Amino acid sequence: MSSRLRKPILALPAVLAAVALGACGDSHTKVTTGTYAGESGANAPYLDVGPLKYEVQLSRELNPANSEDSSYLKGLGAAESKLEPGQEWFAVFVAVYNGTGRSERAAETMTISDTQGNVYAPIVPSSVNDYAYRGGVVLAKEQLPPPDTTQYFGPTQGSLLLYKIKLISLDNRPLELKITNPEDLAESVKAELDV
Repeated sequence: MSSRLRKPILALPAVLAAVALGACGDSHTKVTTGTYAGESGANAPYLDVGPLKYEVQLSRELNPANSEDSSYLKGLGAAESKLEPGQEWFAVFVAVYNGTGRSERAAETMTISDTQGNVYAPIVPSSVNDYAYRGGVVLAKEQLPPPDTTQYFGPTQGSLLLYKIKLISLDNRPLELKITNPEDLAESVKAELDV
């Protein structure tokens, strides 16, 4: 491939990130609830949490025997990686956008609940897991996952939130993801997840 063709291809992720960030700022209506039925890209709604916008890219059960899914489970300790009878791995992939002119702190934890009141906190794998959501600071006009990362170029284009949930919770749908503003714990939004 010639160097003339390579430069535009390498610039494509940066252009896509800029378009996504620009689209985030178009709406003046604050969105605090959403339904995610596998929609992604332009069709997926954004949720406003403080000054940041969150997009659920995908949510689904994981199969540890599957080669793609097993990479999402890397970095778990022996106790963490063990499922109890009646438990299942569940993944939510999110993107976070900062359309402001200053650095902002992303949500540290996001919980899942079912209709019976079961609440699940995410398990954060060690740093060997390139897909895990770790929160932190999102720089001005930037996003999580950052462009040029494994998460960004992965199949879901989102950061992984990993949960152990009871199988019965899959029957007690809808499952809801709750995102709390780290700067104001009284502010939270909810998104109904696709299963």
